[in-house]
Amino acid sequence: MTREGHPDRAHAAALDAADPLAGFRARFVHSGDEHIYLDGNSLGRLPLATRERLHALVEEWGERLVAGWPDWIDAPARTGDLLAAAVLGAGPGEVVVTDSTTVNLYKLVNAALDARGEGALISDRDNFPTDRYVLEGIAAARGLELHLFATDPLAGPVSEDLAASAPGDVVVFSHVAYRSGALADMELITRAAHQTGATLIWDVSHSAGAVPVDLRAHGVELAVGCTYKYLNGGPGAPAFLYVAEALQAELRSPIWGWFAQSEQFAMDRAYEPVAGAGRFLAGTPAILQLAAVEEGVRLTAEARMDRIRAKSVALTELIVALHDAWLAPLGFTLGTPREPALRGSHVSLRHPAAWPITRALAAAGVTPDFRGPDSIRLGIAPLYTRFVDVYDAVDRLRGIVERGDHERVDASPARVT
Repeated sequence: MTREGHPDRAHAAALDAADPLAGFRARFVHSGDEHIYLDGNSLGRLPLATRERLHALVEEWGERLVAGWPDWIDAPARTGDLLAAAVLGAGPGEVVVTDSTTVNLYKLVNAALDARGEGALISDRDNFPTDRYVLEGIAAARGLELHLFATDPLAGPVSEDLAASAPGDVVVFSHVAYRSGALADMELITRAAHQTGATLIWDVSHSAGAVPVDLRAHGVELAVGCTYKYLNGGPGAPAFLYVAEALQAELRSPIWGWFAQSEQFAMDRAYEPVAGAGRFLAGTPAILQLAAVEEGVRLTAEARMDRIRAKSVALTELIVALHDAWLAPLGFTLGTPREPALRGSHVSLRHPAAWPITRALAAAGVTPDFRGPDSIRLGIAPLYTRFVDVYDAVDRLRGIVERGDHERVDASPARVT
């Protein structure tokens, strides 16, 4: 620490030396020692084991062709069970890895409406766009009311937001807010939903693999999430859905497909869905992508969620301390809760010139991302992000703004931010 009490680089290096997860960094592909990647909350790095697994699986495809299906066919459930045990606090048969988060949310919302009556659809205005779009589309198709309410921009949804919900309503919340990084109280909010009789679906895309999730212990009935962020499943990797065992017989997917059919290869039979969460499968699964997800989840399981969370908190605490010391005097404000228990694994730094600063930071060898209107997100992936990475990234960010480098970059709009 410096004389002023602020962290210095030697302090960051000492934290790295004592890090019990430090060895996991070498098990990922890195683009270069000088490049700092702080966007693992959008797309995780490639594990070396995944590259080897995919090479082997491509060869297996070439050699075995259709004879490989007896070994591949249960991949959605097998990977789902691994994810359930290592990351989600769920039981066997409650999680399948399939389709996208968008499609899985569509399935669960429609299934809940069909089983429990067509009430209002409810979410917060700051929820991830695809979740809101799914609800908008279902509301339009079914002629239902869609209620999007405003939340505190830092705190996100709280249990009191469900006071006006009723039986038949379907509510969709994100466990970690995509913009602010706020971590919702899953246990309290789920309890509030049960008390009102509403069906609550959690999106755990920004928490799975970075924040402990305990779906069974918190009484969660339904959840969805993606695997390409902290679980390092690769771009466009299949997502997952969770259906609590007690609810499975009550629900039926609105998309009927042959991978959810009992006695799948008795093809002259009428549709009869399998038991378990597998009834929410549909078409043929993406076997190569599922293998990538499986390897990513195995790494997470080996590292253990308690250690991952502890390092995530320490890394985000360092960002907050450096923000206060270096960035606040330059016009930045913290767009993420200060209390570690109330945030996930990314920190949003707000600034009126956030977009050109993001472009300048990328040019300086640091990859963050931008979320409108004014947030620079620094995503912490504890399996490979070092304390010196955080220190150096914020130091470069400070220098960019002090020198005015962001005023000289091309700040024209980009499709991907």
